Amino acid sequence: MAGLDTAADSAAADSEYEHSPVPVERRKSLLTVSAVWFGFPMILTNAVPGGVVVAMLGFWRGLGAIMVANLVMFAYVGLLSYRSGATGENFALQATKTFGRIGYVVASGFLATIVVGWFAFNTGATGATLHQAFGWQEQLVSVLAGVLFIGITYLGIRALSWLGAVAAPLFILVGVIAIVLVAREHSLGAIFDYQGVAGDSAITFGAAVSMIMATFADSGTMTADFTRWSRNGKEAVLATATAFPVASLIAQITGGIVVAAGAIASAATVGGNFLPILTGGHGVVLDALAAVFVFVNLGSVCSHCLYNGALSWSHLTRTKMRLMTLILGVIGTIAALAGVWNHFLDWLVILSVFVPPLGGVLIADQVLLRRRAEGRADTAVRPTAFAAWAAGALVGGLVHWYAPQFSDAVSGLVVALVVYVAAERLGSRTTS
Repeated sequence: MAGLDTAADSAAADSEYEHSPVPVERRKSLLTVSAVWFGFPMILTNAVPGGVVVAMLGFWRGLGAIMVANLVMFAYVGLLSYRSGATGENFALQATKTFGRIGYVVASGFLATIVVGWFAFNTGATGATLHQAFGWQEQLVSVLAGVLFIGITYLGIRALSWLGAVAAPLFILVGVIAIVLVAREHSLGAIFDYQGVAGDSAITFGAAVSMIMATFADSGTMTADFTRWSRNGKEAVLATATAFPVASLIAQITGGIVVAAGAIASAATVGGNFLPILTGGHGVVLDALAAVFVFVNLGSVCSHCLYNGALSWSHLTRTKMRLMTLILGVIGTIAALAGVWNHFLDWLVILSVFVPPLGGVLIADQVLLRRRAEGRADTAVRPTAFAAWAAGALVGGLVHWYAPQFSDAVSGLVVALVVYVAAERLGSRTTS
């Protein structure tokens, strides 16, 4: 019996809880969950949009857009995290309650596919980045990176925390080195007077906020996959704060600084990608550090996104997270070889219009109306949830095309939330 108990305990400790809430006794410390989130947004591909925004708006307006976007993300992701920390439920379980036991397939499947797209994008970016920096064979590097990232994800939430604990300090180290190198040839004092390079083609402040939000709108909406491991809602929010605004701000402002200092050519297009600064003939040691940085840094975002996708798809297919990690990892690596990273900006537009409204519906249902949700009968599809999501996405699209001075991401989020609350209250009055 003792042997059986030990085996059962070992299996439980190794479980990723794809189909049920994480038991209280299996929850992780604040430090562990924080390491998972902290190491996620502090990445090179998050420095890119930070640099683009600064290039388009100038330093101070760009910094303002970055700050606003991160504060909105903290509120957005923090509310969803609080609920997941209290219940131990992953994103798929949250979506089931809000959209229905059949309806959740649309919401969960949509985001789970989007994040696998991010895995493919960053896996391809790994090969492309190292090819540009050192001339390495791009496709071979992408394949090797894909295999490595799949292996990390396969190990589960523990590996994500270990990787985050390494990735974040490494980013800070490499970012500081890049800024020091920039300071040798450019005046850092000039960044405060930087007016941008876009001129008449500059984006609006609202569009800049949406661009910043879009980089993590999907995994931010799926935050429950990470913060369900927290011991309670309060610790889940604290873990979220390490990502938004702290880690995200560090990455985006780093990208903005190197752009504003004049160290990036074609900054409005390539943004704050500071890796070429490190590989510009500064010696073997710095080249080696840059190569390790690319694998660790992009490996962090890839493994987190693949974890999100595998967890939701395992729930959708009633299988295990590790099996779906292998399947989706192979699919994502093949997509990376097909060059999906070339559509980065188009990807962000899609995310900023469709993802935040979905999160707005979840916040309205499980935070603002949680008491009503707890006593609600189980249904196959919840039309009010889909109607509110559609309304938010419609408004977000209209804002994007016809009122770009506003943020389509924020507009869609707010409209979806308000429409859902109004529809639920109207429906309860009608039936009473």
